[in-house]
Amino acid sequence: MQESYVRFLCASTPNDGEVAARRYLFRIASNLLRDHWRRPGVISIEGLPEHLLMREDDSAEMDCRAMLGPAMARMRPRDRQLLWLAHAENYSHREIAEITGLGVTSIRLLLFRARKEMARQLRSGGRNGRLG
Repeated sequence: MQESYVRFLCASTPNDGEVAARRYLFRIASNLLRDHWRRPGVISIEGLPEHLLMREDDSAEMDCRAMLGPAMARMRPRDRQLLWLAHAENYSHREIAEITGLGVTSIRLLLFRARKEMARQLRSGGRNGRLG
């Protein structure tokens, strides 16, 4: 995360507003993370104690996380990214296309497939999980 902010602050980009800055920062972070996971000998997040990865939440949110977390983990990284941008960040298809470098038409199709896969994962409850 720190490297993302350093690169963002050192970049000579025009000031196009907060939304453009957030998109640019997200793209930097995504590229750094992608590069990190491509390197050999990467340490898995699976080895970290669970209490370091969670914050105190109410039980309803924890139930939701308990269902969504494993389902998201079984999805492809690109599908996770698209679902996050669409539903957590509330970006439009056009904005997601700008962030990811994909076409708007592709985003619509990929999001449709990602949602369908998420529904399948939630229905199956991880019984026939696919690692992506």
